[in-house]
Amino acid sequence: MNAVMYGAGNIGRGFVGALLAKSGYAVTFIDISQVVINSLNERHCYPIRIVSSEGYEDVEVSGVNAIHGTDTNAVAEAIAAADILAVSVGANVLPKIANNISTGLRKRWAMTDAPLNILICENLMDADKILENLISDDLNHEERIILKNSVGFIETSIGRMVPVQTPDMQDGDPMRICVEQYDFLPIDKDAIKGEIPAIEKLVPFSPFGFYLRRKLYIHNMGHAVCAYLGIYTGQSFIYEAMADGNIHLIVKEAMSESMIALSNEYNIPMQEILYHIDDLLLRFTNRALKDTCARVGGDPARKLAHTDRLIGSALFCEKHGLKPVGIAVGIAGAIYQYLNEHECIQNDANAEKVMSELANLESNSELGSVIIEFYQMYRSGTSPAQLFQAIQNRKKQNTAEVV
Repeated sequence: MNAVMYGAGNIGRGFVGALLAKSGYAVTFIDISQVVINSLNERHCYPIRIVSSEGYEDVEVSGVNAIHGTDTNAVAEAIAAADILAVSVGANVLPKIANNISTGLRKRWAMTDAPLNILICENLMDADKILENLISDDLNHEERIILKNSVGFIETSIGRMVPVQTPDMQDGDPMRICVEQYDFLPIDKDAIKGEIPAIEKLVPFSPFGFYLRRKLYIHNMGHAVCAYLGIYTGQSFIYEAMADGNIHLIVKEAMSESMIALSNEYNIPMQEILYHIDDLLLRFTNRALKDTCARVGGDPARKLAHTDRLIGSALFCEKHGLKPVGIAVGIAGAIYQYLNEHECIQNDANAEKVMSELANLESNSELGSVIIEFYQMYRSGTSPAQLFQAIQNRKKQNTAEVV
């Protein structure tokens, strides 16, 4: 069996490519790093180190080779002969690879009418539609019909945490990637063309919106809340922030708010989602990953977008009649960090401007007023313990109002 892994970065090599190789596929990576390509073609293997706070396990991924992304003909031939294709290149690179994929599909269709599934491993909402449209734009009418009938554009939920690799993590081998143990790959079952791909740890699920929202509104959101509280309290690493019991409690509170909304939306038992939350909270404490608060909390403007992890999860909660108090603490922390990064004066007017322009949320809304209330607490130097107590007070107030 042949697999093409478009992108040989942290997720490409550190997760999806490794999973494909472990499942018995001969994996061809496509990338533009000549150093990575040369190494893969010389060694036909690379090391992964699975790390935890207790130690590590070294694993060799074998049976691999690589093609440079500018070698259009070689890329097209690899795609034409593939049993499965996976893509992990970054959202901004997708337009640059669409032509290579469409060329490969044409070659494939000249040889076979067997379906091809494309696993889209990008941190991007509606990634399936975006990639399909990019490829479709390069095809004629007849080819678009074949595309629609024989190519599965499959969204995935990438849950494995792979931090920025440091020289210390590489431990003398620049091809080594340090990862956490978690390696399940949920995919959109309804988008599959033909049979379900034979890949270990694959989790086909329908409706896949549950997994997409679970990843964004629980994992990504909780991670961000932890990061902003960690930055606020002067912590460098996620595990250091999680060692603060009150930060731990605030993160769990925020994730639990999304849990209730997800359970209501998809009729999934809350206990099942709670197991996932507990697992995430444990994984966030992994010292060996050395994941930094700065990385996880980077680009607060994107994370404050109306449909992204923070505002999106809060609005999703409101849709189900919930008042997202814990999430509001994380949103306030993101606003506080955004103003610091842009060297803006910390005041209510600037915070309200950020909330309006980036999050499309007004301060006179119910959610907006709660966010500003918590933002004021950040400004005054409130401790995580006081923030957590304020969450509890607000929850009691909300309960009293309902009664």
